[in-house]
Amino acid sequence: MRILGIDYGDSRVGIAITDPLCIIAQGLETINYNGNDKILLKRLENIIDEYDVKTIVVGMPINLKGQETKRAEITYKFINKLKCKFSKIKVVTMDERLTTVEAHRTMNDLNIDKRKKKDIVDTISAVYILEKYINMKK
Repeated sequence: MRILGIDYGDSRVGIAITDPLCIIAQGLETINYNGNDKILLKRLENIIDEYDVKTIVVGMPINLKGQETKRAEITYKFINKLKCKFSKIKVVTMDERLTTVEAHRTMNDLNIDKRKKKDIVDTISAVYILEKYINMKK
């Protein structure tokens, strides 16, 4: 049973997953859903079934002052959809402050081509969100 990490955005969602022992987070994919939650929820259903997910961790947009952003309301609506569709799975939030900044720093350190960054930044952010959760649970 694994833990799924989600970096929820307007048109793309980064997905990360733990190993079976829930020790290590790794990037899985970026889902391009263009705001259509039906497409997103269907893909998540496939991932949850394939990896036997027991917990979903969703990054919560919080500003540097520790306050929820306007984007948080949209994220809460998405979380409600997750809880309705996957009622047997625990859904939690994790502060996602600076995860995108960290993801860009990582991509720069790895000299990733600018054209490819857009396709993987959300997945890397999801990894950081999931790592924060794993470390908090230790």
